Amino acid sequence: MYSTVTSGAVHGMESYLMQVEVDVSDGLPGMFMVGFMSADVKEASERVRVSIRNAGIRLLPKKITVNLSPASIRKQGIAVDLPVAVGILTAMEEIPAAALHKTIIVGELGLNGEVKPVRGILPIVRKALQEGYATCIVPKENAQEGAVIRGIKTIGVSTLTETIEYLRSAPGEGAPTITPAVVDIKSLFQKGVTEGDEDFSDINGQSAVKRAVEVAAAGFHHILLVGPPGSGKSMVAKRIPGILPPLAEEESMEVSTIYSVAGLLKPGQTLITKRPFLSPHHTITQSALAGGGNTPRPGVISLAHRGVLFLDELAEFRRGTLDLLRQPLEDHAVHIARHGGTYSYPADFMLVGAMNPCPCGYFPDLNKCRCSEKDIKRYLGHVSGPILDRIDICIEAPRVAVEELDSSGAANESSETIRKRILQAREIQRRRFQGTSLRFNADMGPTHVKKYCRMGQKEKLLLQRLFHTMDLSARAYHRVVKLSRTIADLDGSETINEAHITEAACYRMTDMKYWNNGKD
Repeated sequence: MYSTVTSGAVHGMESYLMQVEVDVSDGLPGMFMVGFMSADVKEASERVRVSIRNAGIRLLPKKITVNLSPASIRKQGIAVDLPVAVGILTAMEEIPAAALHKTIIVGELGLNGEVKPVRGILPIVRKALQEGYATCIVPKENAQEGAVIRGIKTIGVSTLTETIEYLRSAPGEGAPTITPAVVDIKSLFQKGVTEGDEDFSDINGQSAVKRAVEVAAAGFHHILLVGPPGSGKSMVAKRIPGILPPLAEEESMEVSTIYSVAGLLKPGQTLITKRPFLSPHHTITQSALAGGGNTPRPGVISLAHRGVLFLDELAEFRRGTLDLLRQPLEDHAVHIARHGGTYSYPADFMLVGAMNPCPCGYFPDLNKCRCSEKDIKRYLGHVSGPILDRIDICIEAPRVAVEELDSSGAANESSETIRKRILQAREIQRRRFQGTSLRFNADMGPTHVKKYCRMGQKEKLLLQRLFHTMDLSARAYHRVVKLSRTIADLDGSETINEAHITEAACYRMTDMKYWNNGKD
C-alpha cells in the first residue's frame, strides 16, 4: 500500500513543495524515514506513531517506509509530522486518497495528537498557490497567517483527529467540517499609521539633527548621530519609524515572510504592517546579527528589512561585527554558506547609528574631555572607513541649551507634520521610479544617478570642487548627489541646485572632523 502527500518547507527564504511518500508493506514491523534529513526531522517517526495511537487508530504490524523528496535538499528544522501521519493513514485506507488532490499539509504533532504551529507558513502557502494547489491544511494557530494569500483555501486544524475528519468528509456532502480562514487585509493597513506616544514634538532643540533625520527618512538614507551623552540621540532615533512612509502591501509581504521564516510572528498576527525597528545591544554576536546557526535563520539585519536598524553606542560594537554590515549595506542581502547549502536573506534597511565622539563622550570640549589622542583614535577606529563611506549622513548632536530645555515645546513640529513633507517627497520618488525596481533615492546606483539627478553646469562645478576639497571616494560622491536629490524633492524642485548640494555636503563634514583630525 502506497500513498503520496504534498507538504512544504523553506530553504533560506525560498519555499519548496515536498513529496512525503509512504509505503506500508509486509516485513519487520517498524518505521523508517529516508530522504537526506537531519536528526531532528528523523524524530518525527516516534511522534507520529504515538499520536496515531492516541487518536484511536491501531497501526498495523507492518514495515512503514517514509521518503521525503526531493532528496537533494537537506531537510532540517521542518515539521513533517502531520503529512507523514496522513500519508500512513492514507496508505492504510483510513483516509481516501482523492481527498489529497491539490492539497498540501504542514504541521507538527504532539504525542496527544495536537497539531502545533510551525514557522514558514506564509511562503509555503504562496508557493502552493503558484504551483496550482487549491487547499492548504495547516495548524490552526497558523491559519490566519496563511489566509493572507488570496486565491487558495487555508484550513486550520487543531488535532490529528480533526484533520482525519476533515479529509474523510467527501466534497458535496453537506457543509464542510472546517471553515477556511479569512483575513481582511485592507483593514489591517487602515489601522493607525503610528502607535505609541513617542513623537518629535517631545524633543526640544536639535533643529539641525531633526532636519538631517527628515532628509534621511525622505530618501531612506543611512545616518549617524554623533554627540555627547544626554544630547538626545537615542530619543531622535526611536522616533524615526513614526515619520517613515507606511509599508506598502508588497513590502509588508516581504517583511512578514522573513518573520514567518524566523518563527517570530506573534500569535494571531497575520502581517507586519509597520516598518520594523530593531535595536540590538552592542554585545550581539556576529551570527545573531547576520543570521545563521545550525538551522539557519534570518538575523537582526534581515529582521530590520524595509525598516530601521538602530545601533546605539555604535563604537562599542566589535569592529568585526560592524564590518559584517558592509556587504548588506551595498547589496541589500545577506548570503550565508553552510554545509547544507547557501542561504540568502534580504537586508534592505535604513541604518541609524548613534555614538559618543570619544570614550568619555565630551570631545572636542577640552574642558571636559579626559581622553588622550590615542584613546580617541582607538575608540573611533571601531567604526571603519568602509562603514563610514556607506553612511550618507553624519550629523553632530550638540548639547541642548538650558533655555531650550525649559521651553514648553509648543513650537516643536510633530511627527505627523514632518511625515506629511516626507510623504510628498516620497510621492515624487514613486513617480520618478515608476516601472523600475527602485523605491527611494538611496536605492540609486551610479547609472541611475546620471539619469535622475539633473543639474546645471554650476552645480557640476561645485560637485567637482567638493570632490577634491573633501577627498571623497567615488561611492561618497554619488551619495552626496543622491542626498542632494532627496533635499531637492523635499523642496519640490525638479532640478538640483547649489543650495541642495551645499546642504548635502554639510552632512559629510562631521566624519572629517572626528575621524581625520584626532584631538588637534
